[in-house]
Formats: sequence, structure tokens, C-alpha cells
Amino acid sequence: MFGAFRPSHVNLGGLLWKVPWKLSPTRKANARARLKKVDAVIEAVRASGVQCGSLTQALQLPKEHEMPARDKYTVFTPHARGYRKGIHKVPKWTRLTLRTNPKGF
Repeated sequence: MFGAFRPSHVNLGGLLWKVPWKLSPTRKANARARLKKVDAVIEAVRASGVQCGSLTQALQLPKEHEMPARDKYTVFTPHARGYRKGIHKVPKWTRLTLRTNPKGF
């Protein structure tokens, strides 16, 4: 109970990994680079001559340079005050295609 590893309020505080309220410039750059790599893969598959339904859907998505910053770093959510929340607050956001939002948002 007493000693170097005694429980304290910090140790018993609950959530250990905190999510920052906004993306850092480094994480924004990494997100842009990730979008560019996905665009390159889609373009390479299209150039190879493969045709499938998921490829036609991927070709309709906006490319990284066509997306406004608002769509790159935030997503629509009906629960937030301004109907937007940071992309990094979405679970597994690096694996999801979050390039489209409802019209007007």
C-alpha cells in the first residue's frame, strides 16, 4: 500500500490515453499523405484495366487536392454542436473512407 507504487489519484484516474481536441500539424500532414497514397493506388488500379463496382465508387470520390480542408480534417456528426467533429475522434479513422459528407455540411 505504501511505497513507490502506491495508488494515487493520477493512477486511478480512468482514461489513460487522451485524445487532443485538434489535430497537430504533423498529424494533418500524415493524413494528407495517406489520402494521396490512396489516390495513387486507385489511379494505378484504374490504369491497370481492372473494372469492378468498388473501383467505380472509388473513382467518384474527390481526390485529396480537390477536397476542402474542412472535409479533410472533420466529419459530419449529428451530435456535435456545429455538426462536425475532428476526424481523429472517429474510431479507426485511418482505415475508413471519410471523404464524403451530407450536402450542406
